[in-house]
Amino acid sequence: MDTHTISITPDWKQQLSQAVSSIDQLLSLLKLNPDQLGISHSAAAQFALKVPYSFIARMRPGDPRDPLLLQVLPLAAEMVETQGYNHDPLHESQHNPVAGIVHKYANRLLLIISPVCAINCRYCFRRHFPYAENRQSKEQWQSALDYIRNDTTINEVIFSGGDPLTANDQFLAWLCEQIADIAHIKRLRIHTRLPVVIPARIDQRFLHWATATRLKTIVVLHINHANEIDAELATAIRKMVDAGIQVFNQTVLLRGINDSATILAQLSEALFDCGVVPYYLHLCDPVAGAQHFDFEEDIARHIYAQLQALLPGFLLPKLVREIPGKKSKSLII
Repeated sequence: MDTHTISITPDWKQQLSQAVSSIDQLLSLLKLNPDQLGISHSAAAQFALKVPYSFIARMRPGDPRDPLLLQVLPLAAEMVETQGYNHDPLHESQHNPVAGIVHKYANRLLLIISPVCAINCRYCFRRHFPYAENRQSKEQWQSALDYIRNDTTINEVIFSGGDPLTANDQFLAWLCEQIADIAHIKRLRIHTRLPVVIPARIDQRFLHWATATRLKTIVVLHINHANEIDAELATAIRKMVDAGIQVFNQTVLLRGINDSATILAQLSEALFDCGVVPYYLHLCDPVAGAQHFDFEEDIARHIYAQLQALLPGFLLPKLVREIPGKKSKSLII
């Protein structure tokens, strides 16, 4: 089997359950020699390899520097301990007032809907997050909902994770209805990478509950490279846009993957062609295991200055870093 003969089921749950978790299997599919790649099975033991077939099908066979592959491949560089890189880079444990909630900013909070992701991105800032302490039953979600009800300054709820769209639609529809019944909530924002790696997730069940209440629904996708956008993903995005869902994208600036103004400009153009607004260009968070993706802020500024010369303002994402304790994202330029 190779990436051109992979048979992909149309059922998103099956695709999720069939995701590749074996390094040997992934390299076999891509016709790659492990000796060329600096692979670490120890890194995979700490943070498992997980990548769906539909995302693998967008990788270039035989290319050890493929930008999609490098986002998921466990490397020895992850095991190098580096000062300043830790398990809780954004100090989220200090903003976890109720199980299932991260409340860092005024007017909005995160609900940790699911500990599960469709893909394990090696740069993930929550790769060490204590999901077990935030796992909730339907009944236990009442405490989180009560917290939201009792704070009338909150007007936006953000579904986060893990990936919130790994949860089943029945539960998500119920939770969305509960939130819509809280008068001071205006918006529901969903941060997700699942539709990027498994576009079949955007089905009629999702579109129904996401648009069934009075809440304004916003989806923020996580796409880092134009090669991630294929015809199937473009179609899924169009379904959301046509249903009245505003779709944004945020990108993480990653060494060796998208650290080029040309690559980032191609991404912004491809996003806008699908109806997606480029939103944030994030500097990599200092999480242990992801230090090899990061680089100095001055380099990021230089790349961004070049990007400004290539794009109109409406296609230019904001270059930001999240600094613990700040009341918002910090603009770099």
